[in-house]
Amino acid sequence: MNIRPQRRRHSVLVDMTPLIDVVFLLLIFFMVSTTFDKQTQLKVDLPQASAAPEEQEEQKVIEIVVDRQGHYYLNDQELVSHDLETLERALKKAADGKLDTPIRVTSDRQAPFQAVITVMDAAGRLGMDHLSFLTRAPETGN
Repeated sequence: MNIRPQRRRHSVLVDMTPLIDVVFLLLIFFMVSTTFDKQTQLKVDLPQASAAPEEQEEQKVIEIVVDRQGHYYLNDQELVSHDLETLERALKKAADGKLDTPIRVTSDRQAPFQAVITVMDAAGRLGMDHLSFLTRAPETGN
């Protein structure tokens, strides 16, 4: 006599294909509906300095921004290559042969020091010696 209860083998199979399809459809929906905005203004964390800025008369100024990764932006346009020769060509073109055009350098405080030195070197090679560096006033903890 067989007293043991018989085991029933219930094999429940869950089909994962519809779940995977739904997940991929959601992924595609979010990828297509997401808008990619390119910010027009760069965020640069300026170093601090306590000296007051000099007042300059209104004239054409060449603005160079060095971001955290050491990339150069000349008058809000990123340079194609981030080397000395490209920076020199861009400075020469922006100055239109006027070597007394002031250059305003804005650099992130985490930017590589070599990138800032490269800007100074490119300006020096062209004979442009009117450089100014933007900083922010130190925060006072009153």
